[in-house]
Formats: sequence, C-alpha cells, structure tokens
Amino acid sequence: MNILFPFLQVTQKSPFPILINNLGQLHSIPCSDWNEEHVSSWLQAIGIKPEHIWKLKAEEVTGPVLLNINESYLKKLGLGGGQIQLLLSKRDELLLLDKSKTIKKRGENREEAKHEVVSSSDVTSPEQPLLSSDLTETSVSLPQSRYRKLNDNDEHFSYIKHAILPPETGIDNLITPCHEYKSLENACKLEPRKLKIKFASEVIRFACACMNMRANGTIHFGVMDKTKTSYKHGEIIGIPIEDKEIFQEALDYIEKCFPALHSDARKCIKTPKFIPIVDKGSQTQNWIVEVDVVPMVNIVRDKLYSAHIPKFNEKTNKIEYEQKAYYQRVGPNTPRITEDELVSFSQALKDLDQKREQEENSQNQTQAHFKEDLERKLLVLLTRGKKYMDNTLRYILVSNRFDQENLQNIKFLVQMNIFCVFDYDPDSKSSGLCHNYKEHHAVNLHFLHDYDHRENTVDLIKKLQLFDRTSWIFCNGRSDYNGGESPCDEKTWIKTKKKLLKRSVSVICNEILPKGSFVVLFIHTHITLQFNGHEDIVIISVSREIYKKWSSLAQVSCLLDILEQISVVGMPMSHINATIQVHQLTCHQDGCLPVSNNGVCFIKSVDVERMNSLEVVCVDQCDETNVDLMEQEQIQKIEQYFYQGGKIDWVNMWLADNNKCEEVIKRDAYAEISKMLEDLERSDSLKRSIENINIYHEPGSGGSTVARQILWNWRKKMRCAVVKQSYQATTVCEHAVQIWNYEEVDKNACLPVLLLLEDCNADYQDDLRRELSNAVTTMKISPSKLCFIILCCKRSLDPERMCTALPLRTVGVTHKLSPAEKKLFSKKAGSLKLKFEPEFILTFVLMSKEFEQSYITGFVENLLKEIDHSSLQTQLIKFVALLNSHIENSYLSISHCEAFLGLGIHLDKFDKMAKPSTSTWIDETHISSVRIIHNLIAKEILKQLSSYQSQSEIAMSLLQDKVLFDHRFGRDDFRKFVRDLFIKRTKKSKGDPNDSWFSPLIEHVRETEDVEKAIDLLKLAYTSFDEDAFVAQQLARLLNENKNFEEAEIWAKRAKSHLPQHIYILDTLGQVYKKWFYSKHDAICKKNADIQPEDITDIIDTALKGITAFRESEKCPQSKMVCLNNSYFGEVDIGCRLLELLSNVDIFSTKEGKRELMDYLLTDYIPEEVQKPWQRFHGLLKGMKDKPETVNNPRKWLLRKSAVYAKLFFHDIQEDEASDANIVSPLMRQMKIFQLGGGNVTTILYLLSDNNKQRAGAKLEKIIDLFPVNLKKDLDQTGLINFIFCQIALSCASPGSGKLHSIEELQNISRRFCSEKRTALPDTAYLLLSILFWPEDSMGKEPSNTRSDIVMNAIKALQRYSEIKSASSRKGRIFTHFFLGKARGLNKIVHKTTIEKFCKGTLSERRLKWQGGEVWTNPDVVKVLKRVTGYTENGNLFVRVSDQSNIRVIPLFSASLPNSNENVAFYLGFSLHGVVAFDIKVAE
Repeated sequence: MNILFPFLQVTQKSPFPILINNLGQLHSIPCSDWNEEHVSSWLQAIGIKPEHIWKLKAEEVTGPVLLNINESYLKKLGLGGGQIQLLLSKRDELLLLDKSKTIKKRGENREEAKHEVVSSSDVTSPEQPLLSSDLTETSVSLPQSRYRKLNDNDEHFSYIKHAILPPETGIDNLITPCHEYKSLENACKLEPRKLKIKFASEVIRFACACMNMRANGTIHFGVMDKTKTSYKHGEIIGIPIEDKEIFQEALDYIEKCFPALHSDARKCIKTPKFIPIVDKGSQTQNWIVEVDVVPMVNIVRDKLYSAHIPKFNEKTNKIEYEQKAYYQRVGPNTPRITEDELVSFSQALKDLDQKREQEENSQNQTQAHFKEDLERKLLVLLTRGKKYMDNTLRYILVSNRFDQENLQNIKFLVQMNIFCVFDYDPDSKSSGLCHNYKEHHAVNLHFLHDYDHRENTVDLIKKLQLFDRTSWIFCNGRSDYNGGESPCDEKTWIKTKKKLLKRSVSVICNEILPKGSFVVLFIHTHITLQFNGHEDIVIISVSREIYKKWSSLAQVSCLLDILEQISVVGMPMSHINATIQVHQLTCHQDGCLPVSNNGVCFIKSVDVERMNSLEVVCVDQCDETNVDLMEQEQIQKIEQYFYQGGKIDWVNMWLADNNKCEEVIKRDAYAEISKMLEDLERSDSLKRSIENINIYHEPGSGGSTVARQILWNWRKKMRCAVVKQSYQATTVCEHAVQIWNYEEVDKNACLPVLLLLEDCNADYQDDLRRELSNAVTTMKISPSKLCFIILCCKRSLDPERMCTALPLRTVGVTHKLSPAEKKLFSKKAGSLKLKFEPEFILTFVLMSKEFEQSYITGFVENLLKEIDHSSLQTQLIKFVALLNSHIENSYLSISHCEAFLGLGIHLDKFDKMAKPSTSTWIDETHISSVRIIHNLIAKEILKQLSSYQSQSEIAMSLLQDKVLFDHRFGRDDFRKFVRDLFIKRTKKSKGDPNDSWFSPLIEHVRETEDVEKAIDLLKLAYTSFDEDAFVAQQLARLLNENKNFEEAEIWAKRAKSHLPQHIYILDTLGQVYKKWFYSKHDAICKKNADIQPEDITDIIDTALKGITAFRESEKCPQSKMVCLNNSYFGEVDIGCRLLELLSNVDIFSTKEGKRELMDYLLTDYIPEEVQKPWQRFHGLLKGMKDKPETVNNPRKWLLRKSAVYAKLFFHDIQEDEASDANIVSPLMRQMKIFQLGGGNVTTILYLLSDNNKQRAGAKLEKIIDLFPVNLKKDLDQTGLINFIFCQIALSCASPGSGKLHSIEELQNISRRFCSEKRTALPDTAYLLLSILFWPEDSMGKEPSNTRSDIVMNAIKALQRYSEIKSASSRKGRIFTHFFLGKARGLNKIVHKTTIEKFCKGTLSERRLKWQGGEVWTNPDVVKVLKRVTGYTENGNLFVRVSDQSNIRVIPLFSASLPNSNENVAFYLGFSLHGVVAFDIKVAE
C-alpha cells in the first residue's frame, strides 16, 4: 500500500508559514466556512501568541466555533486576560465585516479551491502584522497552470480547479502549439446530440485553421474563454461528463466536414484527451477535454483545406452544414479566409510547407541531442550550489519501500548527514532501507506520536536524542513491533496519523532545525505531498511513470514547473549512488583504535555511535576527508573560525598535520600535561587505576584548545574521547569501559582511556570517577594498572590559585604569556595578518595582547565612535552584551536577530566583535547564533554604553520587546537566557568569583543604580515570563532584604499560589515572616515597658505564620529530595524567640507565671488575661510542643529544640515516661515478634541471608506462630504486611514447610489493602501486591481484569513513591529483593540470595558477575528464572498484561535500554521502586 503524504511544512521565517499563505483568501471566504487552518491564519494575523494558536488548532476551532467562542472556554485553554480580550474584540470586528459582505455560491467554491494553492509571492512577512481590516484589501492571485504536452497520453496528468492557463495564443512557430479555449459553460448542459454538434463544430473549425497554417494546436474545452464573467480568462473550470463517447463520436463528422480530404483530417486531428480536475471542495468529478491537431508536412504538403461546419437547426430539429469555408489562425482567433485573401494565402503555402519541414527536422535533432545534465542538477540541489557535499547541511529523508536491487545502492545515504527519515515502509526495520542502514549507523526508531510533545523543545531533543543518532520515524507503523503500532490502510492512516505527521514535520522543521540548515530529500516515493516552500526540497525518482503520477497529484500545492526544477527523474539508483559519492567530502569507513601490542584495530562506526555519550577520537580521525574537494576558501574559513574565538575542531588539526593550513600554537601548558601523561604511562611509576589531570584556564586563554591538542596528539598512544555531560555518569562509564576493552584480549594489558571533561561540576566528576572505579574493581583489574585518565578542563578566574590544591596534577592557563609564548604569538600574528584582516582574528589578537584592560578599553572605544545610539543594530548589540556579560554561554540566534532587525542580519562595524557562531552547539542543538567574542569585551561594551542607557533600561527594553519574546525558533533558549538574567545567582562552588545574594544584574542595579529600579525590573520580568513563580520569589526576597515586608508578603504568597508545594518558595515565605517578626520583636523589646497580651497579638500572628510556612516547607515532598536546613533553623529560631517573648509578657514574667505559661502551652488551661486577645492563636500555641508528623510525645520535639523548650517541658517528659510503663499483652506478643526479627520487612528479609536455610526457616515458623489466628480481624495494616512477608520468606527458606499458606490464600488476605482506599498504604504493601498478583502465565494470555488492575495499580503506586525517594539517593541504587521464577505458586518468588548462591567466588568476584552481567549467563540462574517479553517505546520499557493495558518496567541500567522502539526480553525483579528489568536483550 502506498500511503499519501498529505502535508510537508518546510521551515520558514514565520512559525506558521502555511497559515500566513492563507491570509490572501480569507477576505472572500465567509467566516462560517473557515477550517482550522483559516482560523489559525487569522489568529496569527491579529497577534495571538503561537502557543495559544496551537492549542486552539488542536481543539479543532473552526469558523463556526470561532463565531460562538466565549471567555470562559478560552480561560480553560489557558489564555491570559489580554489575549482573550484581543481575540474577542477582533472576532467582533470580523463579524461586522462578515455580515456586510455577501458572496455568491460559485465564488465561494472558487475561493475554497484557491486556498489549496497559493503562489509564493503572496506570503506575508511576519514582521508586518495584519489587522482584521486589512484582510479585505488583500489582493488574490490564482495559481498558474501549464499545458499538457502536445500529443502526450500521460494518464496521470491532471489540472487544478481555478488554476489559470496562459492566455490563448496565436502561432509563434509551427511546432509550438497554439491554444484556444472553450468553456462549454452552457453547452455542457445540452442534450447529447446538441452537445456533440457543438463540440464537433469547434474542433473542425480550429483543426481546419491549424492544418492550413501548418501549425500544431490544442483546443481546450472547460477552460474560460470569456472575460465578462466572474471567472478569469484561462481559468480552469471543467465540465461534468457522464458519457465520454459523446466527444469521441463527435469526430465522426470529419468525413462530412472534409468530404474530399477527410483522411488527412483523420490523421491530423487526434482523439480527445480527458484530463481530470483536482477539486478537493467538490464531490463530483469535472474534466477538461482537449483535442490536439498535428499537421505533419508529409500529410498536408501543397494542400489547402476547407470545411463544412455542422450546426443544429432548432426549427427543423436537424443537423445542417455551413457552406464550404477556409479557416486560418490570426492571433488567438480562428477567422475565415476571405476571397480576397485566398489567392495570396494559397501562394504562401509552399513557404509554409518548407518552414514546417525545417522545424520538424530541427525538433527531431534537438530531441535526439538534448540530454539534461542530471549530475550537475543533483549536486546543486543537494549541496545548495557547493562543489562538494559536507556535513554543514542536514538531510531529512522521505522514503517508501525500496526494492532489493536499489537497496544495494544506498552507500551515498550512509555517508550523508541524515537527521531523520520519514519511512512509510512498515517492513523497513526487518528487510528494507532501515535494516540496511543500521548495518552502518546506529539509529533511534520512532513513531509519529513521539513528536507530539508537550514539553519544551530542548527536553524533546534530549529525550529523543535527536542530534546523537539518525531518527527513523515509521509513518505507517512497523510490522515487527509488539507495541501496537501496526500498519493501516489509507483511510485509517488519514484519520489517525495525518495530524501527527503535520505535527512531527512542524516540530522538526520549525522548532528544531533552523531555516536553511537542512534539505528534505524525497526518494523512491509514491507519496503525494502539499507544501508551501520548495527551496529546501529535492525529489529523486528513478521511475518516470511514478514521477508523473506523483507530480500530477503534487501540483495541488506546487506548480509543475517548480516541481521539475527540484526533481531528478529517470536516473538509475546505481548512477545516483556513484555520482553523489564522487562529490562527498568524507567517505564512510570504520575508524581505528590503538591496541596494546602497538598495532591498531578497526572499530565499526555503528559501535562508535552506540557509545553516544562519548565523542571518540580515532587514530585515523578525519582521514576519510577528501581534501582534494575542499577549496582553499573553505580551509581558510575553518582556520578563521578558530582564530576568531571558535572552539578548535579535529579537522583544523588534521589540516595542519597535512600542511594544508598553519600549525596551531601549543601553549606551555601543553608540554606540562604531556609530561604528566608520560609519567603516568611509565610502568615503573606509582599510579592508580583512575587518575585525574586538571586544567584551570581563564576564559579565552586557550585552555580548551590545549586539552583538545592533548587528545589529538595522544590518540595513537591512548584511546581518547570527549565526554558528553548530558548523559548520566553511569552511561558514560559503561561506554568508557566498552571503548577501553574494545577488541582487546587481555584486560590487564589494555591501553588507558583519556577522557576529556569540559566545564563540568565537581559532583559529576566525582560520580564518573566513582563509577569507573567500581567498574575497574569488579573486573578484577590490578589496582596499579592505569585504566582511565580524566582530563578535566574548567574555566576559572584564578587558575593559579586552583593549582595549589593539587599541584602535581593541575595546570593553570592564564592570559599572561611566557617569554617563549610571546615570541610564538608575535610570529604567528605576523603570518596571520598576511591572510586575514585583524578584525577577523580578533580573539587571537586579544590573546597576543594578553587581554590587557587598556587594550580592550581602547578597542571598544574605537568601535563605539560615531555610532547611532537610536539604531536597531546598536540596540541589538546592547541586548547581546547584556546577556553575554552576565550569563555564561548565552547568545541570540540569527533567527531572533533577523526578526528584530526586520531583515537579513547585518551588524555593520560590530561584526568585528559579534561572532556569528555558525557551529555553536548549545544544548545539543545546532544553532546559528550571535554573541560577543569574549566576556571581557561584552562587559566593556556594556560599561561604555551605560553612560547613554543604563543596564536597567537595557534590560527593561529587552523585556518589553515582543518581537524577540514571541519569535518561535530558539524560543526556549532565548527565554532561559533572559530569565537567568533575573534569577540566576553566582556561586563560588560553580567557578563564579563570589556567592551573590541576587543575580548579577539585579545586584548591579540595586547597588549602582537604585533599588526601586531593581524592583520594577523584577515586576516586569514576572509578567513577561507568564507570572513566573521564581521571579516572584526573587522579588519577595529583594523586598524582604529592603524591609518592605508588606509587599514582600504579597509577592511570596503570589509565588506560593503558582507552586504551593515548592520547598524553596515556602521557605522564602517563612523567611519573610521571620525577618518581619524579628523586626517587630526588636521594636517592642526596645521600649523596655511591661508587655501586655494585647501588645503582642500582631507579633504572635506573624511568628505563627512563619512557623506554619517553615513547617509546610519541611513537609512538602521535595524535602525528601533536597537537604534544606533553612526551614528547620527558621522554625526553631522563631519558636525560641516567641517563647522568650511569651515568657516576658506581664502575666507570665513571674515564677508562678512561668508555671502558668507551661500549663497554658501543655494543657487545655487558658488564662483569663489571654482568653480574648489571643483567641485566634490558642490552638497553634498549644501545638508548638509537638510535630504533626510525629507521635504526640514532646520528647522528639524537645530533642530538636533549644534549652528554652527543655526548660518549659521537662516536667511533661517525666509524666510521659511514667505513662509508658503500662504494657498490655498484645504488646508483649508484638515485642516477642520483634525479638525474633519479624517486626519489620527489613529484618524479616534479613533472615534469608542466613546460609543455614533450615535455621532461618525454623525462626520464621516461630514468628508465624505468634501471629493471631484471625488475621483479618486481629492484625492492623503493618502486622498483616509483616505476616505475608514472613510467608514469602518461609517459602524461599523452606518451601515444604507446613506453616505455609497457598498463594491464593495470601492473595485473598492481601485484597484488604485494595479496599483501604482512603488510607495511605506503605510501599511495602504495594510491593506485596505486585509480587502476589503478578500473572504466572505468559503475557500473551490475558489474566483476569481484577488481577491485572491490582498489579498495575500497585506498580504505579510504587513508581510514584520512587519518584520522590529515588531522587534523594543516587540513581542506579535500586535494591531488588525478589525475581520472577519459572515455578508456580509461592515458588515463583525467587529471593536474591538464591541467585547469589549460584555465583561462586569472593565478594569482589560475585560483585563483578552482577555488574558485568555474567550472572545472567549462569546455567543455574537461567534454569530458575523466567524471561519476560516486552517492548520499548519512547525511551520506556513496557510489559503488556492485557490487550488494553501495559506496565512500565524500570531498566536497572538505563544505558542497556535501546533508545529505539524495539521488542525485548529480560529477567524481571521486584523492588520498592516498582518492577525492574535485568539483562535486556533486543528480540531479533
């Protein structure tokens, strides 16, 4: 089946290119007839935000819905008040316009059809907003169409309704056909006989004229020939045809019309062609009927033709023939040849015959010799005019099924930089293009719904790993996949996947890849598409027939002339393969790694790509580059990019090694690090298995260049790689171990791996070192064997000080040059100035000047001379300088700059310091961006420009710029950078110069300008970022710092209203009350007067609010993940001061008063003096002695509190301890259970660690005997959990025990947990349910709905617990208690100790087997455990428990989980985090 590809949206400047194209038609379509696309176009035109347009489109808001939409509905969709007001007011204007305009039905149909195709000239610039009133003034142009080729029987050719054919023509030359149109608008309604006469008369007249003129011609029926109608001349209308024979039989009149020369007429007049009209808005099929006339010279030579034109006589109801007449073509008309003209016309026939013969011969020769240069066309289209193909462009491949012959010729695809593939072949993974491509490259297998995301673009890129591997998107399911993505027929596909396809293409082309950075390549497609841009599209079709059929349908959205320009047709796949490979800059080949025997081994590129957390540097890195194809200009660009401040590339050093460009200077630090590596490499030196070398460097000093030079020059002695820190340390470790022992036989002889870590935090470095150390230990490698060297390269403002911490393994790189370096830089500067202008190698020039402040100041002063401070270019530079000064690695995308300037980017003289970094990788997205070349220059620009416009004013202008904020491409990064300006604080621990109380911008404004300006900035930022809770929090902190407590409380509460359970925001609210309370407390204490209860009512209120806020902060779910002591200390401080204050109140200040205060706080007693003043606080004050989440015993509270509490509550402690002495018999039984080890789940399972299973079983039997007989009645929730765990443990220790219950009995008992819906169950209860109710049968047999529901709900609950608990512990520390075995009943539950029993050896050896995966190959383990089948989807692992439901399974090691959508098999474990997968294998 060939799925129709209904829509491809190519990225444009506007986030809604297809929508903008529709604006030209909206004025003539009633709003009630609008579809979702029309509404979206209108919404964009009036200025509604893009995210709201998508929401309304997703809700299928059409014209009728828009007319009736109300405010409450829009609020539900999340639109803000301003957006709602704008939409509704513009809608009302639209209603007035709509009512004042009436459109005929025929006109409506025409405009609906015109909506299908719009010429590119009608695209409205996004920088020119359209008001609704503008819509009525927009001119409409109909799409142009082209003729069918003369005498061509292409059955796939079609016309588009309402498209325009060129005007009727006379005779240009005798071969190029002339054209005549007849609408048959009224005649088509005639009875068949009359229609036949009308058709015959027009054909005979036109044919006679063409034969006399010796000219080719085509007469078209169904095309408008009059202009006095609502149609345009040449407009394709079409006619309905019920019987084609009417038109075919009409030519039977030829014999009577040409009585003498009818055989000639038969040869010249061709049979009618019936061309279908594509009209999506109509249910009926209309046609164009065309008759070609081809008067070959060998037929018409020396002959003059006359004809008797037939006509129908209405009076006699008979057919009559006009008198014989001669006809000719005069311009676009067909008049008779008059008697006066006849003689001269006859005499001219000989010349016409001669001319016809010459043109026929010339045409034959042209056709014989004309061959389209497909090689050049293919190269130009694929490279955008370059002479070679490199990796600067990404390719989006759209493909259908490949036959086996063509699959042998896909090597050119293997070597292309393919970003993603839209594949319509459901068998591609098993036997098609995907199968063959995977042999060379690692791919991620996706479906269309994977791109229907709701998270931001950056998160989607990370989740789908879009820039790590080629994404293979199966558009019509996969026949080999178990996850429910089956292939479907065309109707089902359109219903279920059409919108998903639109969304996927939009996300990739509009949100992820920048305009101009990619080419969409259609190859072997039988797919019909509609698109609104063609400059990024290339079509390759081996079959001309398929192309004809496809292009006929595709002309709905693109003119055939344009399609031909972007199509390469009829070129065999083998020729395409060879042609492209010749022009590819790099040829695909396996890399080489050094090995311990001083040789090399090959490493498959697919294996390198699977280690996607590492950028592996091979021995033969870049050797596949065809340097002969590279132009000198390209080599200079690579060199210039580096000297302008860009990060050095491997190809840069490769070119230098091959003498194609100048060598890169090695700073002194290079020799120091090389010496360290040589010392580590010596076998006689003392070393550890993992070593660290640190490089601390000032920004711009070349530290990262030194690090990469080290990797480059040591790649033949060690295995080298750069770590991608977006991956977890566990994943990096796994891949590092793979590269370490790749193709090595003796693990104790492997070469060390040199890993480069750039600008990582200390925690990540420690995690990676720990993971590598564990891996080395478990592999039984000698402790003195050097396995891994972590080369950590970090920015620092004081590198020399950082060296003192670890002097033997740390190198500092500063701006200061040594005498030897000065000579090198001076010499290099001289040679570079011969090749480049100084401003194009600015970073190198600054480095050679050692970044002297005086030089930077003078340089910037020179740049800023005579600038126009009011220009957009200057304002843009201010924005970039502001971001670059305060936010590390910030930038403005080129797309944002173009939108701001309203044109293609040009920064005048600032291009010397603003670097368009065309290969800057930010968050793993390839973005063309602009940033100031160095942080010091950015600060100097900002400093000098601040005399004209302060930083607060620049920031205010940035926040108020709607063009930048609403621009869609790169929006997430832009908003993040600007948001960080206001909330991101500096920390020494992260390499910043100091710890700041607020963001550097806010600190600067409040210290050097005015606090009120800082407050105003944060208020504007709050609204600009859609009422961001964290901006409100920072504003509350700033107001609190300046003792504006009332307003601080308002903003802290506002932040809490957005995030009511956020620990830091709750703590901020508590801190506001705390400082406010201190202020009030200190004020009343200074009075030195007697304090009455009425005097401190307001102070108590503030204090209790603070305690409540701090307690909420301590209790919120995040408190288990974040160690935040501020709230705890705040609560204690307020409590201590409040008690101190209470003890100073007049009635409590005496000795008796102190006892009365204690009675008040600990009992129900309320003194009369405080009864009324403190009426609101009695309960809260009395509750200070205990914590809500603990037992009502003040001891636990007192242990945490100060001496103030101890002094007050000491007597209460003694009373509580006395009351604890009364112990009843059920407690005695419970204590006995505790004594034996049955008191909690941990101790019960610990009994199984006893190697003497008989002893463990006996102890468990004693414990079980202590439980009551009536389990349901006499056991509470905890007791019941302990009993069932004792039963499970006993089945593992002594499977034949008589104390065991059956699994059915335990299931029945445990159903009590399912009924306790209002009670929060502990995670151990959910673990029990998941174990007991896990189906014993294969997943293919559906268990009962009740059982599957219990299992699913239990596991979901465990996973919810896990989301809270696992974040506080290190990832990967999931402890698995039980495994699923092959046996039945309770025996299916296999405890971990059983598996460990099969693993012989020391503790270290057993650990090695677990971490290395050897345990899963143990025959005894394989015999006991059961493999479960499942599937992966969207980065998650699932097991299907029924046709309607599935369970998510946690992979123990995320790196072992395939990123693609695959069928898998694994061993199943049960843990308190949910069910866990081990030894995941892709099912082949």
